Amino acid sequence: MGGFFAAASKEDCVFDLFFGVDYHSHLGTRRAGMAVYSEENGFDRSIHNIENAPFRTKFTKESNEMHGTLGIGCISDYEAQPVLIRSHHGTFAITTVGKINNADEIADKIIKSNTHFFEMQSGEINPTELVAAIINQKENFIDGIRYAQEIVDGSLSMLILTPKGIYCARDKFGRTPIVLGKKENGCCASFESFAYLNLGYTDYKELGPGEIAVITADGAKTLVAPGKDMKICTFLWIYYGYPSSSYEGISVEKMRYNCGKALAKRDNVKPDIVAGVPDSGTAHAIGYSNESKIPFSRPFVKYTPTWPRSFMPTHQSKRNLIAKMKLIPVHDLIEGKSLLLIDDSIVRGTQLRETTDFLYASGAKEVHIRPACPPLVFGCKYLNFSRSTSEMELITRRVIKELEGGEPDEKTLKEYTDPDSEKYQKMVDKICETLHFTSLRYHRLDDMIESVGIGADKLCTYCWNGEE
Repeated sequence: MGGFFAAASKEDCVFDLFFGVDYHSHLGTRRAGMAVYSEENGFDRSIHNIENAPFRTKFTKESNEMHGTLGIGCISDYEAQPVLIRSHHGTFAITTVGKINNADEIADKIIKSNTHFFEMQSGEINPTELVAAIINQKENFIDGIRYAQEIVDGSLSMLILTPKGIYCARDKFGRTPIVLGKKENGCCASFESFAYLNLGYTDYKELGPGEIAVITADGAKTLVAPGKDMKICTFLWIYYGYPSSSYEGISVEKMRYNCGKALAKRDNVKPDIVAGVPDSGTAHAIGYSNESKIPFSRPFVKYTPTWPRSFMPTHQSKRNLIAKMKLIPVHDLIEGKSLLLIDDSIVRGTQLRETTDFLYASGAKEVHIRPACPPLVFGCKYLNFSRSTSEMELITRRVIKELEGGEPDEKTLKEYTDPDSEKYQKMVDKICETLHFTSLRYHRLDDMIESVGIGADKLCTYCWNGEE
């Protein structure tokens, strides 16, 4: 995943940029960068590896030494950005959030015009550099941005820093958000709606699907009107989004309470306590507890002061180990108790099995699991939710393959997404047995959509039902 922030000010914008980007640290773990522009000094840029240190620590020097009235910055799980480009458009910096499925095809086409790309250590082309090259195929930024949005298979939102202002372009189907804030001496753009509130900005507008705007210190101007079709990622509410965020006017925290409430209404177990797998499962668990009247408790806590995020290391075994080491048991709340745990989702299942075994070892009598979303059956095509996870690594796909005696076709896979089907129940029962749960019941897709509160036609649910 990833997140970005931009600031345009009549004064120096670096303070706002530094903290605005930092407020996106929950969205990425590997790279971060800032780029600024001032009339006196032109462009300045810095990129750091943040795998073993937080953004603030790595960019303290830049926060004091960089200066400019326009700036963009990002947190990324993958490529180094912002990228600084010199082209027929002049010099500009660009940062992106999204996923390009046809990167090789696009790159091959552009290379025929005698353009070259620098390969990353992985041997791949930096996707943000590729987007800049796409934009440079056209005579102006607007045509270039629209061309990029049109030919990219996947999703693409971006910020482009130029001497005259910052272009903000949301994905053509609005799969990821861009919101604008304003204050007396400036304007900002952000992935997360809460990132600018403590910096003195107030809400101005949320860009619509495909909308392109430019921000300056004097305000914001729409250059391309939004489209009518939207498919915003539902996982933003389930997992990615910070509790204080909202998307399309829908609060993340409130949506998670709604999820827990819906789970409780369909449940029939009577555990001693309800708990959330920290941190994203906590709000879902509160909603369940409020509805069921079963006490909410914290039978284990996550030790976060010095530990990085559990999925940061490259190797799965190390991720599992760190996830286990971060959880500290509260034995008085575990021993002899029947526990119901709500996690945001089950992907591979490895970490949740570790957690369950850990609770049994700490004296738990029962461990019931209630994921806050339906079974993940299809790998995400639109965001880097699981760049390192192929569909075959999903616990659902492994179990379905075992039940079917081989690789299933598309039609068979979709049969497993129907919560009222026999195949679905067999899959859930097998996952429950494999991961050592006392019982397992997933959130239904229809209930989850209702928990969001906007039309199903505006939500991307591909990873659950395979429908684009």
